[in-house]
Amino acid sequence: MPDILSNYLPIMIFLGLAIALGLILILAAAIVAVRNPDPEKVSAYECGFNAFDDARMKFDVRFYLVSILFIIFDLEVAFLFPWAVAFGDISMTAFWSMMIFLGVLTIGFAYEWKKGALEWE
Repeated sequence: MPDILSNYLPIMIFLGLAIALGLILILAAAIVAVRNPDPEKVSAYECGFNAFDDARMKFDVRFYLVSILFIIFDLEVAFLFPWAVAFGDISMTAFWSMMIFLGVLTIGFAYEWKKGALEWE
């Protein structure tokens, strides 16, 4: 029986510390938190207009355009990291495939820039 206890003692200590730290952080947040927040700060904000207005109102499409551009270039970075890590082991085919991918993205970026999608008034 003492052998089993000595095997599980580090796990029990780790579990106890994790629970204690979680409780301490929750209590600290409850103590330090702002009690009377500004109504403007806690209001819903999405795409530049209030969430509970008329659904037929006009809105600026640039909010969605910027988010789509962010997703596209964020995915570019997600593809570049593993490629850069394995750069020493890749073949010339993989290298030129990535160059074509980056070229297409660069052409798309230049097109968006020329069309003024990145300009904010």
